[in-house]
Amino acid sequence: MGRDNLLNCFTQITLVMSSSAKKSPLSRPKPAQSTSSASERKPALSIIKDIQRQTRRQYTAEEKIRIVLESLQGEQSVAEICRREGLNTNIYYRWSKEFLEAGKKRLAGDTTREATAPEVQSIKSENEALKQLVAELSLENRVLKKSLKADD
Repeated sequence: MGRDNLLNCFTQITLVMSSSAKKSPLSRPKPAQSTSSASERKPALSIIKDIQRQTRRQYTAEEKIRIVLESLQGEQSVAEICRREGLNTNIYYRWSKEFLEAGKKRLAGDTTREATAPEVQSIKSENEALKQLVAELSLENRVLKKSLKADD
């Protein structure tokens, strides 16, 4: 999200808050009016939540791996690393779990390897040859069956 978009969002928030301030007096609202002031604040809160969602940091796979490996080294605590990176510890532990599970799968040999272009071409040509052979054998089989019925 660009700086201009953030500025526009903050402007919207101030407009909503200033319009709600104009509607209510400077004195504290009475309890009966609190429901209306809560509904007036709702757009401002939703705008703030939208800003938080849009400004959420997106970590690349390399950054996630770096953070998990850094904590696995044990030089710093998980809390210190998360605080420095601006990361919730729950997210760190999810990444750590995914990282370790991926490592287990790789060591167990459960991962599938992508085929290369020459391998795909050779498999396709072999498939075509086998289809041709099946077609020829089916035709020959039919001819032989017809000739046996004609002889009877």
